[in-house]
Amino acid sequence: MCVAAIVCGASAREPRAETSLPTQFEIGRRTFFDFGPPFNYYEVLLVRPAENGASVERITLTPPGNACTQPTKVEIVSAPVSESVAVLLGKTNPCTIPEKELRRELKRCKKCLVFSGADVAMQFKCGTQNRVIRADILDRDMFDPDPKTPRHTSWTVQLLGRLDDAVGPGVMQKPIFPLPEKEESSTRGATSPTLQDVGSGKYDVLFQGAPEKPSDLYRAAQIRPPAPSVRLLSSSPFQPEVFIQPKYPLLARLARIEGAVVFKAEVDRSKERPYTNRLKRHWISSRIAQLRGSSERSGLAEEGF
Repeated sequence: MCVAAIVCGASAREPRAETSLPTQFEIGRRTFFDFGPPFNYYEVLLVRPAENGASVERITLTPPGNACTQPTKVEIVSAPVSESVAVLLGKTNPCTIPEKELRRELKRCKKCLVFSGADVAMQFKCGTQNRVIRADILDRDMFDPDPKTPRHTSWTVQLLGRLDDAVGPGVMQKPIFPLPEKEESSTRGATSPTLQDVGSGKYDVLFQGAPEKPSDLYRAAQIRPPAPSVRLLSSSPFQPEVFIQPKYPLLARLARIEGAVVFKAEVDRSKERPYTNRLKRHWISSRIAQLRGSSERSGLAEEGF
């Protein structure tokens, strides 16, 4: 009886079979800020083995800010990494991290004030099953000199840092007020297998509880937003011989200004006198120059847009 008890106890303490490291993985990261819009940025990072190390592909999905200047946008970038997947993971095997420790780290700051941060979900193939590991990266983990970040969350931050270094500037380097005319073109109309997977909802599971789904953002980005327009309402006492439609002022787009603009000016070969505020003065001056170049008439012209 006593011997049987000893044998059972020894059997219970036998070490588990070692779980091999994953050969590839996916990461979903929602970075959020307390200023915007947009307030949230969504990134899907795909890490795959390659001949000389690994490859990293990042898809960034940005929700719309202002309809005229910041429509929904999808960006994709890829880069090689000299390290293998095993080297990127370091000394941590994500398949063997105890679930209890992960839950404890997620509960570390339930009553803290958090103004910015990132919700991260990493998906690994562990044996025959997929395992999703979640981590909350707080603003203190990003900016404090001594954040006291828990062990597994700190490992997540370091792993993301390596991947970000490989693919280049990301969400944290985006300007607060982007200029629409200098923005790079979105992936509208692109049909790569990776983007098709995003649109089909394959990676939505990595963003549970987020305000938006990556698949919805991808589909919204395929719809071209209407361009802001300018039209001539009236012109007296003369109609322009050739009406050159002016561009919508960039500053007015950024300031979300729309409506009728009325100005009066003397149009001749020697002088011009626009009467308006500073925001519209440059645009109206160029409009007067167009009128002067398209007509030889002189006198008082009044236009409304």
